[in-house]
Amino acid sequence: MSTVSPLTGVIAENEVIIDFGAYEGQSVLDLKNVDPDFYHQLVQEKENDNIAIRRNKDKSFRLYMNPLLARAN
Repeated sequence: MSTVSPLTGVIAENEVIIDFGAYEGQSVLDLKNVDPDFYHQLVQEKENDNIAIRRNKDKSFRLYMNPLLARAN
């Protein structure tokens, strides 16, 4: 029985790479293990539609933050 991630949905957390911030280049699973508080913050951001997962041409999955939010901070 597979579980659904609150951050990546049906895509495995180890297959989604973070594409911003201090954890850029690391998988969502790595982030979850290293910084669970930030992981939960990203779950909140996803619920507010501030982040999204895109599939690149190389078939990798990337977690992006809304670029307008990055400028506001």
